[in-house]
Amino acid sequence: CWELGDAVRCFDKQYEHKGRCCNRCQPGEKLVSECNGTEESVCARCESGHYQQSWTKERHCAPHDLCEDNAGLIVKTPGNATHNTVCQCRAGMHCSDTSCQTCVENQPCQRGFGFVAAKAAARMSSPCEPCAEGTFSNISSKTEPCHPWTSCEEKGLVLKARGTNTSDVICESGKRSSLSVLIPITAAVVTCLVGICIYCLVRTEAGRSGEDWEPRQPTEVEEVPVQETLLGGQPVAQEDGKESRISEQEKL
Repeated sequence: CWELGDAVRCFDKQYEHKGRCCNRCQPGEKLVSECNGTEESVCARCESGHYQQSWTKERHCAPHDLCEDNAGLIVKTPGNATHNTVCQCRAGMHCSDTSCQTCVENQPCQRGFGFVAAKAAARMSSPCEPCAEGTFSNISSKTEPCHPWTSCEEKGLVLKARGTNTSDVICESGKRSSLSVLIPITAAVVTCLVGICIYCLVRTEAGRSGEDWEPRQPTEVEEVPVQETLLGGQPVAQEDGKESRISEQEKL
């Protein structure tokens, strides 16, 4: 410290006492007695369950906060001589206000929404947020966040179906994927070859049938000789073997 006229000015880690600059106690300690003309300040460690987080001239350390179970609180970070205890809400609960002295039950996050724990302490309503692209939530939960889609490449697989905000991606083996493409192509080629073979066989059979076929000759009709007879002096054609009624009439 230094003196300027009648005023005493001390450094940041000192304080003025009876015209002298005494040292402050370091974090984690409390002041027992001030300095005097022969001795420096006397400090002592904070007792259990108490803390002091800055350079001080205080004779008492502050007690740690208690995380009350009936308020829905649990210990997040235990306190020590230099830091206070940090409390947080139990799983499935969030802070009722910004001071987070008490907790209230979360409302379940629906499918496609995830619980954001980092925002639970600062919100007075259930911190559910829609799952971003590349993440999903397929259950209704008070504690589950959105989970990232599975990486098919990291597992040596290929993507079969994209994920959504409520479902993960579907992966499959690369070999199986190749077969799923190869099998239909092979089937199509075989079908074409079979069709061509059938067509060729039909054409061949049709050609052979054309060579064996001969046009049928018309059947000759045997002419039956006829006899002529006279009827009233006029010739009348009459088949052999039949009696002529006309002749009988002439005989009469």
